[in-house]
Amino acid sequence: MTVSNDIWLPGVDRTPSPNFDDRPSSEEIDLLVIHNISLPPGVFQGDAIEAFFQNRLDSSSHPYFREIADLQVSAHLLVRRQGEAQQFVALNRRAWHAGQSCFQNRERCNDFSIGIELEGSDEVGFEDAQYATLSKLTRQILELYPAISPQRIVGHSEIAPGRKTDPGPHFDWQRYRDSL
Repeated sequence: MTVSNDIWLPGVDRTPSPNFDDRPSSEEIDLLVIHNISLPPGVFQGDAIEAFFQNRLDSSSHPYFREIADLQVSAHLLVRRQGEAQQFVALNRRAWHAGQSCFQNRERCNDFSIGIELEGSDEVGFEDAQYATLSKLTRQILELYPAISPQRIVGHSEIAPGRKTDPGPHFDWQRYRDSL
């Protein structure tokens, strides 16, 4: 469903995903979650991430894809290795990025968060262009959603400890926070 009040960031490629729904009306958007993703794991090229978020991933094209073929997930935004950004879900809608999660005793973080995926993995650092784009997107999001304070920008690992590790040990939180 797309309506006229959907929030799409200017200058970001729109690549709509069907994997979203309406947020509970009682929830204020006040959390930003940073992730990493590569498909297949450790590969930073091709359109597999886009295909995955749009439920059109060819499960026969890589053995790993058979493991995730039935998942329906999305994120609001993806930042590619060279800094290009794609938006899959309008910011005011609930993307399916956090899964089983909890932040400050509030469960179901998808209800009140925005999710940004960085093309990457726990094993390698992120590119300068990714930090630049992530900072720009974050500043735009903070203008739209002032309830997201710097203390409410977290990694997936913080809202799903023991289950998730991203954005991983190579993500430079200090560099990112200093850029804001």
